[in-house]
Formats: sequence, structure tokens, C-alpha cells
Amino acid sequence: MTTAHDSDRARPEPAARSVLPVRPTDTVLSVLRNPRLLTREALAGVVTTLALVPEVISFSVIAGVDPMVSLVASIVLALVMSVLGGRPAMVTAAAGSVALVIAPLVREHGTDYVLPTVVLAGLVQLAFGLAGLARLMRFIPRSVMIGFVNALGVLIFVAQVPHIIDQPWVVYPLFALTIAIVVLLPKVTKAVPAPLIAIVVVTVIAVAARLDVHTVGDEGPMGGGLPGLTPWLAPFTLETLQIIWPTALSVAFVGLMETLLTAKLVDDLTETPSHKGKESWALGVANIAAGFYGGIAGCAMIGQTVVNVKIGRARTRVSTIAAGLFLLLLVTGLSAVMSTIPMVALAAVMMIVAITTVDWHSLKPSTLRRMPVPETLVMVVTVAVVVATNNLALGVAVGVLLAMVLFARRVAHVITVERHVTPAPAGATDTSDTYGTSRTARDTVGVTPSAGGAGAVVDGPPAPETVRYDVVGPLFFGSSNDLVEHFSYGDDPATVTVDLSRAQVWDASSVAALDSVDEKFRAHGVTATFVGLDDRSEAFHGRLTGRLG
Repeated sequence: MTTAHDSDRARPEPAARSVLPVRPTDTVLSVLRNPRLLTREALAGVVTTLALVPEVISFSVIAGVDPMVSLVASIVLALVMSVLGGRPAMVTAAAGSVALVIAPLVREHGTDYVLPTVVLAGLVQLAFGLAGLARLMRFIPRSVMIGFVNALGVLIFVAQVPHIIDQPWVVYPLFALTIAIVVLLPKVTKAVPAPLIAIVVVTVIAVAARLDVHTVGDEGPMGGGLPGLTPWLAPFTLETLQIIWPTALSVAFVGLMETLLTAKLVDDLTETPSHKGKESWALGVANIAAGFYGGIAGCAMIGQTVVNVKIGRARTRVSTIAAGLFLLLLVTGLSAVMSTIPMVALAAVMMIVAITTVDWHSLKPSTLRRMPVPETLVMVVTVAVVVATNNLALGVAVGVLLAMVLFARRVAHVITVERHVTPAPAGATDTSDTYGTSRTARDTVGVTPSAGGAGAVVDGPPAPETVRYDVVGPLFFGSSNDLVEHFSYGDDPATVTVDLSRAQVWDASSVAALDSVDEKFRAHGVTATFVGLDDRSEAFHGRLTGRLG
């Protein structure tokens, strides 16, 4: 084979006097200097904590551990991530996805193996972040992200239904009252988060009237005081490693996926960037700390993060520090007060969060009509898998794999090969063939003089002197597999030029395909010259050509 070389700061919208504007550029220092900003962040943290506690307790039941274990771990996670994390205002605590992964290990081997599992998972996350692998998040398509957000809304809403359905009749007026306060109060004032007012009002009514309703205390015991360090009870043996490593890897990557996806969601909500690598290794440190003082791992809490950022309008680490400290206060001194909050109030708030979380624009008929079918299919499959398995990470993984398959299928036919023939000079006409999109070659009738001097018509095109093929499009494993079918090996003259100036060579499959083309030409006694490669493609091609077997 022969080759030839060829910011300005955005201004907030005008707001009423009672509304504190949310500025993406708020910092911890600016919040501490401004009492109004500090109040906003602190109240957002309080609302977030109230939405967090019952969910953490229910997740501890799923994982098969004591509720206090999950609550204390959530305190550690929230505070550590507030200091070290790369995404301000994102809430991290003991999460349901991690509970689902750890539950089988607890059932089979007991709680003694939870601590080593969490520590190993934290080390994996630490290494993941330090290695810069969080950049892989850029390969998650928009359709998967939309499916992730929509599925999240569905899961949050469905999780609240049991607190509303088949309950005493008094639950329904309390539910309606909570909804009314959350929806209508912001039209009057946003100085205090409407969900906080709704929860306080409904709790006072329920306690004063001694209403028989399901409360946070019914979800699980909330005793005062803090435990000590988590004892390491599993033996330091190879057998222990064999038991814990599959669960540890699952905890690590499920936690990373949900955390990084939530960070991207908050980036969009706040219009501010985050440091995904820092968030990844910080999650590892936080989980190791939570394992030793608490006992279970966690990750970003998506629903509570939406509460913090969208309803509480928090933008800084102050809000999550406030959430962690308020949770500490509840666990140590106000557990009796916390246990009296009716679950219907929290359920109503989370239902509103679920409704506002869904990307309704993506579901409009006008949007669906314009959207490519593969994009819609990826979104629907992502939602379906998440809802069916109750596992956001699994749904995202399936969505990404499906998007990759559909993308590879679409781009497998993006290349075209155009054949240009330079005929013999004696009265020949130019012809060209296009393969891949259409075939435009037409037979040409040539005229040659007869032996007696009169002209005679000879059927068929005259033998050309040269043929040039123009290859257009990226060459990689998907598009180059059928490249060899686009050339007329038996019909071409002794000299052929393959112009790759409008193509790029991206992988070994493409080099192998070009080698195969060259071999087929040689088998017919044709010399093919490959020209037009850019510097990168030529270097890559030169390194591998003739060495792939």
C-alpha cells in the first residue's frame, strides 16, 4: 500500500421587596455577611432535613440496619460533603439506591460486613475521583438525562402514595391544606419557605386536635444520643474480601452515578458549574467517614436536593451544613418533636417536588413529534427500567447502552464512496459512480475508426487511464465494516487513487478495512494509492497498517 500526505455576571430579574433574589454567584462568605441570605440558606436546610428524615429511616429498614445507623451516617455525609464536595447545595445522605444494594449482603452475612463493604466502596470512589474518571459523565446523552429526571419524578411521587391512600379520612383535609399552603403562600411572600410553614401548621393542628394520623415516629425509633465509632467485627481475611467486593463495587458505582447525575441536574437548575472529580473523591472520603461513625454508605439524595435548590432556593454549602446540623439537633435533642410530624404533610410536599421535577416539555406532543424516534425511545426505556426496578443507576446504564447501540446503527451508514473515472483521451466521456447513497454511473458509447477509415460504433465504455475514489465520512468500527464493498476491483485500471481528505481514520477496524481494500486491489493486479489523510489519521494508519494480521 502507498500513501501520500495531504463573563459577565448575569443580572437577576426584578423581584418584589419580600422576595430575596437568588444569585448564582452567591458564596459562603457573602451569605455569612448577609443576614437575609443566611436566613434563606438556613431555612432551606431545615426544610430539606424535614424531608430527609422519614426517607432515611425507611431506607434503613430496607437495608436491614438500625434507623439510628442511617441517621448518624447521614449527618456525617452531609457535613463532610458540605466541606469537601464539588457541588454546593447538593444534599448527600444515606440513600435508597445504596440500601437496595447492601440489603442482600446484610440478609446473607449480617451487619458485621457492612463496615468493610462501605470502606472498600469509599476507596473505589476515592480512586475514581482522583483518576479523573468523572469526565465520563459527558458521554451520557441528553435523552438519558431527561429519562433520569422524569423517572425520578415518578419514583418520588409513587413513594408518597402509601401515606395518602387507605389512611383515616382526616388525612385528606391535612393533605389539601398542605398543598394549598405550598402553592399559594409563595404568591404572598417568599421570605420563609412555604413547605416549612405548611409542615409546621399541619403538625400543630394534628397535635392540638390529637388527630390519629401516621407520623414520622411511626416510621422507626428515634432515640436521643449518638453512638460511638462503628466496631470492625469482620475478620481480616481473603474470604471477607471475596464476600464484600461485589457489593462494594456496586455501592461505589451506584453512588457515583446518582451523585454525578444529581450534580449535573443541579448545574442546570442553578446555572452554575460543579467540579465532578472533586465530588467523586469527596464522596469516597465521606463514605469512609460515615462507615466508621454511623455505619452505612450514601450518595446524593435527588429529591431532597431538589427541595433544597428549587423550593428552598439554596445555592451554597451553608444550606447543607445547616441541614446536617439540624439533623444532628433532631437526633440528639428534638427527636420527640420530630416524631410528631404527620407523614401526610411531608408526602404532600414531596409530591409537589415530584411534579416540578418532571420535564413536562419533553412530554408535549409537539416536542415528541419533532424529536427523533431513537431519542424518544431511549428516554422511554430509561424511565421504564427505573420505574420497574426502582433503581435509578440501572435505568441510566440501560439507557446509555441503548443510546450507544442506536447511535452506532445510525452512523454505520454515514460514509459514501464516490468513484470518478478519467477515460482514455480518444473521444472518451467522463463518468462517475456513487456508492453508499445512490449509483449514478452510466455506460458510455465510444467511437473508434474502422479499418476502412469509416467510423464504427463499439458498445461499452473505453478503458480508462485512472480511477479516483473519494471517501467521505468518519471511518470507525461501525462505518468501516462494509467499506470493502464500495470498490469495483475487477473493473478498475492498473492505477487507482483513494482520496481520504474528507474522511478520518479513528480505530484499528478502519485500518484493517483499508488494508483489506488494498489487498483486494492487489489481487486484481491494481495498485491503490491512499492520499489525503490528515496528520493524526496518517500517523495512526502508519502505525497499524500491515500489522493487524
